[in-house]
Amino acid sequence: MSRRFVRFSLSLAIAVGGLSAAAAAAQGASEDAPDPRAAAVARHWTPDRVAAAEPRDLVLDDRGLAYRRDSAGKLEPHGHTVAATVGGRTEVRATESAGATSAPAPRAKPVADSAGPSVSAMDPAAGTTIGAEKTFTAVVTDPSGLRSVKFVIVYPNGTTGTFSATRGTGDTWSVGLSGFTDGAWAWRVVATDGSKGGNVTTSPTLPFTVDASAAPQPGTGAVVNEEWTQGGDVQSAAGRIYFEMPANRSGTSWDGYVCSGTVATDSATGESVIITAAHCVYDDVNKTFARNVLFIPDQAGGGSPTDVDCTNDPYGCWAPVHGVVDDDWTTRTFPDNIPWDYAYYVVPGAGAHTGAAASSDSLEAAVGTLPVDFSQPAFDLADASDVTHALGYSYSDDPNFMYCAEDMTTEGTDNWWLPSCGLSGGASGGPWVQPMSGGTGPIMSVNSWGYTSSPGMAGPKLAGTSAACLFDIAQSGADGVNRGIVGTC
Repeated sequence: MSRRFVRFSLSLAIAVGGLSAAAAAAQGASEDAPDPRAAAVARHWTPDRVAAAEPRDLVLDDRGLAYRRDSAGKLEPHGHTVAATVGGRTEVRATESAGATSAPAPRAKPVADSAGPSVSAMDPAAGTTIGAEKTFTAVVTDPSGLRSVKFVIVYPNGTTGTFSATRGTGDTWSVGLSGFTDGAWAWRVVATDGSKGGNVTTSPTLPFTVDASAAPQPGTGAVVNEEWTQGGDVQSAAGRIYFEMPANRSGTSWDGYVCSGTVATDSATGESVIITAAHCVYDDVNKTFARNVLFIPDQAGGGSPTDVDCTNDPYGCWAPVHGVVDDDWTTRTFPDNIPWDYAYYVVPGAGAHTGAAASSDSLEAAVGTLPVDFSQPAFDLADASDVTHALGYSYSDDPNFMYCAEDMTTEGTDNWWLPSCGLSGGASGGPWVQPMSGGTGPIMSVNSWGYTSSPGMAGPKLAGTSAACLFDIAQSGADGVNRGIVGTC
């Protein structure tokens, strides 16, 4: 089973085939002309606007603060004004903290409780020798729930680093750490419960020894970031999404962005539905839906980088009419809305297509679809049944369709996690497929966020959430208001 390993560093990130045009035309291209709205969207994306578009890449730093990472790697504050930490390093020195906040604090209502959490089964135990990397675990329980569980590492020189643990199976909390050097170390657990005021328990400090020469490497067998060359339905159904979001609350200035999305199998009559990330549909800071949205399926099949010519893409371009997001995404700001980072774009059955000839004026008929699975997927298993493929159109790899693949685990209570995934900005909203067979399979999540300086990709849970309800709204034929529908599922 692959696990996430957090390197000792100053900043940590939460992270974020097909038919040719000629073949499509040979199937009998649609003669329907685009409607004025779709034509205007296609014209809007001039060479300058395409060149200026940035990946919509949301990440968290070591303090749990949200940033948008641009194509040059610069971090822009998202929903706050705190500047990003500058620089980085491979080991924690002095007394600086390198804690990784992996998920929002639990939203359970506080209850009356005067006792602190119980901490047991700490691993490594006192006197243990570890290598240069190790997954630290502890069993932590409390009847009021847990607000936070932090692992404090005591370095050989006496300074400390604090890391936020994530909950796995049962009451076991863990965090993978790497970058240890030879010497005498120690660690302890600091846990805060969910009661009013928050009772705190600090465990005994357990000494351990590091022999760095014995370190294994994480992510063995994982595909970190490779070009997808296996074709299949995922090749034709997934694509790049161009859109604009406001640069300010007044909406007097708008910036261009890129994400990814996939045409989903639906029961709608005449309309097609694209599944993507909510942060690619609705701006949770300036509180408005995206505009001038353009979907380019199988862009990689055209073999040329993104441009303004929809005739050199295998299926041309398609203009969605509106987006659908959860109310909890719109009323909160990242990372407090992390659990709801899934959304849909709705594409009309006629008049939305421009550019290269397609076999149908219906997007789903022209490019095919992948089913969306809202049931519980496999995770944290010792065999290969939980191997998950995450795919998307990374900005830095334009025009290639990229993917990562490995055993899936969890990141906090709200997210799935691929620990070694190295997909870059622009892949947001791309599909997670489990299991993948012959280039097809069910979508069970989408690319959501990452950490600022370590690998890994998080995806929202579709099972047991409002994702299925929102999908029903997207299929219902309801009209969007101001470019979208806010679902209250």
